[in-house]
Amino acid sequence: MSLFTRKPVTMISAADALPGRTQPIPTAERHFLSGIPLKSPVPEGMAEAVFGMGCFWGVERLFWQVPGVWLTMAGYAAGHTPNPTYQEVCSGQTGHNEVVRVIYDPKVIAYEGLLRTFWENHDPTQGMRQGNDIGTQYRSGIYTFGAAQQDVAEASRALFQHRLMRAGRGIVTTEIMPAPPFHYAEDYHQQYLAKNPGGYCGLAGTGVSCPIGLGV
Repeated sequence: MSLFTRKPVTMISAADALPGRTQPIPTAERHFLSGIPLKSPVPEGMAEAVFGMGCFWGVERLFWQVPGVWLTMAGYAAGHTPNPTYQEVCSGQTGHNEVVRVIYDPKVIAYEGLLRTFWENHDPTQGMRQGNDIGTQYRSGIYTFGAAQQDVAEASRALFQHRLMRAGRGIVTTEIMPAPPFHYAEDYHQQYLAKNPGGYCGLAGTGVSCPIGLGV
């Protein structure tokens, strides 16, 4: 997955970030599995969420399998460079995180249920890395839409931190902030593990369960 052998493990400043470009980079027109247009607006009655938890290939596959998730897409968020490319993000010179945007039906799965999937399927204590994937683009992040998501996300972080401490694990480094602009990743990254079933997936949880989101 990594294109660089050396990656910075501290965030670059906006002043030092790459300049980027004015136009979005090309991406897929439709979801590889469902055929739904990838840039579909959020349907009435549905909601969106954005998560960063390591390499976005495995993260997207994780969420497209969750009942109630209508559409997933891989992209970049929470950085400085306008419309970055994958190579730029991997250089550590844009500040972006590899993220997955999810459009879901709250009548089928509540936001708490998505958070439970998030917490239990990666290690949120590793800072700027996930396992052997090292760099600011692999940091743990929850990017929220509205005060209600922000409050629930922060409460879930405190709850999961308590569970981790009881299990002898470290301090949660997950950043939680209002959702910044989402930049679609290139065509070949979209639903990558559906196109390449034997491809790399770096997801690995801590083995600690999260008690939120047990129901809708």
